Amino acid sequence: MQIPVFFQTAGLLVLSNIFMTFAWYGHLKSLNNRAWYIAALISWGIALFEYLLQVPANRIGATQYSLAQLKIMQEAITLTVFVPFAMFYMNQPFKLDYVWAALCLVGAVYFIFRS
Repeated sequence: MQIPVFFQTAGLLVLSNIFMTFAWYGHLKSLNNRAWYIAALISWGIALFEYLLQVPANRIGATQYSLAQLKIMQEAITLTVFVPFAMFYMNQPFKLDYVWAALCLVGAVYFIFRS
């Protein structure tokens, strides 16, 4: 059975975003006592795995979705991954602003996919 393009794309983008979020922000907690260039090199290594998932996700998604649709899908997934990361890994409090940002993204998803 073939997995639908949407699920292939979204699944790979979720995994990609997990790596991306750790590459971009994880060093603030786990490497904050190391030199910035050490954190940059480790983040770069983590980002490699992000790209190994993101590139096929976008290539698969491009068979069915426009570039704008892929970008909005990516942004919605990014917020979905970032909020739990910020709260549970970085110990940041939940903010109502996350809800407002999510509602804005729901609007963006609606408008970009409505046609």
